[in-house]
Amino acid sequence: MVDLTGSYQELWPVILDEKYQQIWIDDCTELVGEENAEAAYDKLASMVSGTIYGEEAVEAYKDGDGVYDCSFKEGVNKLEFDGSDSVIKGYDSEGKEIFSHTYHYVGIEEVRGLYEFKSDDADSGEFTYFCIAPDTNDTTYHIELRYGSDLEALGKYDEGDYAYWLGSGISTDYDQTMVENCIELFCKENLSE
Repeated sequence: MVDLTGSYQELWPVILDEKYQQIWIDDCTELVGEENAEAAYDKLASMVSGTIYGEEAVEAYKDGDGVYDCSFKEGVNKLEFDGSDSVIKGYDSEGKEIFSHTYHYVGIEEVRGLYEFKSDDADSGEFTYFCIAPDTNDTTYHIELRYGSDLEALGKYDEGDYAYWLGSGISTDYDQTMVENCIELFCKENLSE
């Protein structure tokens, strides 16, 4: 958690902004060729632009072609990590604090290798557990995480209350280089053979 210290906003509204579309197209062109670049960009953008999760998503995607909702949940607009004190805080769109808890490490999630943390506060509701990918601003230029009240359900990606949801964030202090690196990484991870 120390490596995550800082504030994060939702990733995809930032890097899918139309002002970065040419960067996406250029990175896709390098990997799939000019004739397939726009279709590749459209596919990549659609994979992370879902608007439903949980049982509603399970039902909607039962025939395949599921996409992920990568937004923050429970009214959270910004997440703040203080690794030195093991504190995670969440704020709404007005900047009002929604939650603030200290957390302790409880294990590694088996499906994607997420680090699992549990709140030290007894009544933390949907902020009881945080499952955080080993991503940082320095390595992947973004973060990925899930949070909720049921650790077992958080370990399931295509069933249950958190199905098809994986929150993604970018530093509130992001710069152009971070955006470009993040786009390039996502294209390589999803378009390379």
